[in-house]
Amino acid sequence: MKNYSVAPNQDASAWIVKLEDIAPADEFEAKDDAIAKAEEMAKENSPSKLSILDKEHNVIREERF
Repeated sequence: MKNYSVAPNQDASAWIVKLEDIAPADEFEAKDDAIAKAEEMAKENSPSKLSILDKEHNVIREERF
């Protein structure tokens, strides 16, 4: 199972989509755009898990595809 995450960068100026805590796959200005891209990537690579993180990097939502 692949693990995707969406989290803000250090100064919260952008949202980053990552796969398996490796280098960022994509960076977005809007959180919703980052989530949409991560959901698309997770669905294409099912089974997978998507974690949405807040500014303190706590998981606020998880989805499985």
